[in-house]
Amino acid sequence: MLTALRALAGTWFAKVLFILLIASFGAWGIADMLRSMGVDTAVARVDGQTVEFLEAQDAARRELQRLTRLTEGRLQPDARIRAAVAQQAVESLVTDRVLAREIQRMRVAVPDTAARDYVFAIPGFQGTDGRFSRIQFDSFLAGNGLTEGQFLELLRRDLARQQIVNAVRAGATAPSLLTDRLLAWQREQRSVRLVELRVADAPEPEAPTDAQLERFHENNADRFSAPEYRQVALGLLNAAILTPQMQVSDAEIEEAYAAHRARFETPEKRQVQQALLQDEAAAQRIAEAWRANPEGIAAAVEAAQGIYSDLGEVERGALPVPELAEAAFSLADNAVSAPVRSPFGWHVLRAHITQAGATRPLAEVRDELRAEVAAEKAADEALRRVNAVQDGLSGGESVEETSRAHSLQYVAVELDAQGKGRDGRDVALPIPAAARAALLRDIFSAERAAAPHLAEGEYGFAAIEVKEVTPAALRPLAEVREQVLRAYLQDARRRYQEQRAAALIAATRAGKNLTDAAREANIPVEELGPFPREAGPTNPIPREYLAPIFELRVNEITMIPSPVAFAVVELAGVTHPPAAPVAAPAEGEEAPADPAATIKSDTDTAIAEDIEAQFMAAIRARADVRINTRLLNQLAAE
Repeated sequence: MLTALRALAGTWFAKVLFILLIASFGAWGIADMLRSMGVDTAVARVDGQTVEFLEAQDAARRELQRLTRLTEGRLQPDARIRAAVAQQAVESLVTDRVLAREIQRMRVAVPDTAARDYVFAIPGFQGTDGRFSRIQFDSFLAGNGLTEGQFLELLRRDLARQQIVNAVRAGATAPSLLTDRLLAWQREQRSVRLVELRVADAPEPEAPTDAQLERFHENNADRFSAPEYRQVALGLLNAAILTPQMQVSDAEIEEAYAAHRARFETPEKRQVQQALLQDEAAAQRIAEAWRANPEGIAAAVEAAQGIYSDLGEVERGALPVPELAEAAFSLADNAVSAPVRSPFGWHVLRAHITQAGATRPLAEVRDELRAEVAAEKAADEALRRVNAVQDGLSGGESVEETSRAHSLQYVAVELDAQGKGRDGRDVALPIPAAARAALLRDIFSAERAAAPHLAEGEYGFAAIEVKEVTPAALRPLAEVREQVLRAYLQDARRRYQEQRAAALIAATRAGKNLTDAAREANIPVEELGPFPREAGPTNPIPREYLAPIFELRVNEITMIPSPVAFAVVELAGVTHPPAAPVAAPAEGEEAPADPAATIKSDTDTAIAEDIEAQFMAAIRARADVRINTRLLNQLAAE
């Protein structure tokens, strides 16, 4: 038997079989690697350099967090916002790659001395003596999870970019002709002759006949039609609905109190003054003098060749040197410390307690913490139920059945796209008022015959089932007769005043001036101005008239309609008042802005930004930029 096996092992068939077995075991052991082979994970490529999906994902997440902070938590990122943020994040990373290639091509370098000088000049890295503080620098690195090498590499990249961008923007200045014209345009004032025919001043029109009213009703169907109504079943699921159902134990409250204890502590604050000297004996003399007479201590410190400084109101953690923090916060109110040694020299401190430290006890904040923990548990529970709700709807359940099975808040309502019922009143929906518009959009974006589906928005989650749709239709005249009559009479008044305004325009085109044409029509004419182009309480011209008036030529006449009147305006004159001298500021006040200097600065900045944008567009066009649309869409969907 063994002889036969040895003979078989020597055949080509056995050798091929062994090779296949080895290959299968190897493939099984590196299955993950094989599955990833050939899969593109780059959202974008710039001249072959990749922007990986995870990097773009992190950039998009940081941008969303930044927007959330800017809006103080009011931003609710829906699909459109996430798509825009993802697009912006990828474009920003592509721009970084493009600019990095340009820096490499132009061989821009950042000397070590330039990086060092820049770091030393950063105010956040400076100590109380105004010099670079290694302690604060190391604290910054630790707080941001960076090594010194990583920070310096990031700094060099940024300084190199600044060199490129500043070179592009350098010399971008607006010519004086342009800024003079802009200033003149801004300061320009105009005078007009104005005839204003208010709709409310028109005489009462004749009552319409039934035929006229019917024709007006039919010709203005959009004004008298009932909107589309939808009967919908809604199953609502969000943290607010689930919070009352959550049970919170005392242990969970105590754990939350321990985790968020800093929220309930009011830190002690002190007004701290400091004298810094290099000699201990001199510091001791200053301490004795300060205790004896707090007045004039700054001069005494200066005479002793020391530095006096008022650190302002600070918390313990704001003092970067532990020895100083301990000394300042162990003093009695308004007491002066003994000399304290630090790497900077000998310090003498005086502290005034401006806010005593306090801690709110657990008993005081128990209810607040209970509500927060319940809200957190409710949010987790809502996410847990979402999958079950989705499965139920996909399995053919109605919204009512799914709501009953998973404890959703079920409501059945009929409403229009504005959230109003047939009686014209707002239909009650158990969601915050701020989220109402988002839910209505999702209800009316659903297809009429679509199966029930789960939507997500500012309101949380909503299972939506459109049961019946009543299309928009013209209401019968008998039902809206009073409304149609009011609209007919208002339109008649508008037509009357519009015709009078048109007659004035026709008279001026026939050769009369506006004053004579208005006098013949027994209409008063106002002469107003000069006035500026900005609306305001001192400008006699209504805001809606200003833009058309400042487009007229002298002696040109135009008609300007508004919701409440028709105005006929003739431009009487244009003036350019000389620039008023900039008044000297009062003592303690900032100097007022010089309009000419402001326009010059703003125009210079706009030109520099435009040149920079053109430069970035040019180097991007020169690069081979490829966007992976599939991965970009996947990034936006997360």
